[in-house]
Amino acid sequence: MQEPDLTSPEAQAAMKHVHALLGFIGDDPTREGLLDTPKRVVNAMYEHFWGYGADPMEPLSRTFTEIEGYDELVLLQDIEIHSHCEHHMVPFVGKAHVAYIPNGRVVGLSKLVRVVDIYSKRLQVQEKLTAQIANAINTTLRPHGVAVIIQARHFCMCYRGVRQPGAITTTSKLHGSFLTNPASRMELFTLLSLKPS
Repeated sequence: MQEPDLTSPEAQAAMKHVHALLGFIGDDPTREGLLDTPKRVVNAMYEHFWGYGADPMEPLSRTFTEIEGYDELVLLQDIEIHSHCEHHMVPFVGKAHVAYIPNGRVVGLSKLVRVVDIYSKRLQVQEKLTAQIANAINTTLRPHGVAVIIQARHFCMCYRGVRQPGAITTTSKLHGSFLTNPASRMELFTLLSLKPS
């Protein structure tokens, strides 16, 4: 992640907007505790949304073919997700499980995490995030199958609106063998200790 340039016209304009929002909510943006808040918020925005400046396909561009013919399931579980809902700009947090069945080549495991991170660090809805991760892996690696499952808690439902802090949303996107082959799907769900619907 690149360090933000807070002297840029865009950053300066954003800080003025934060200053105005502080007044809008009823606080005094000139009081001591809030003097540096616009700068802190803009810095946080760079950190929360750095995914807009990154190419999610790039981490998948380097693959390995010396895999001794391995063509069984590869599953990476419990990837931490920290994203923001595009409707209210509040966080949703949870875990992603990413699986694929190689078709002659594999990618470094950390690269899968990187793809999840890049898409997560944008304004999102969970359904779209799930599809974007799966589609990127499917398009770039051309594996026999791809599965992405995300389970997350949405703060827009936890402390506002319906106020359901215990509610967890699960989304999934399947391609290839995971969609067409019941045995592949069953193996995935068994490894995840989930029951297929």
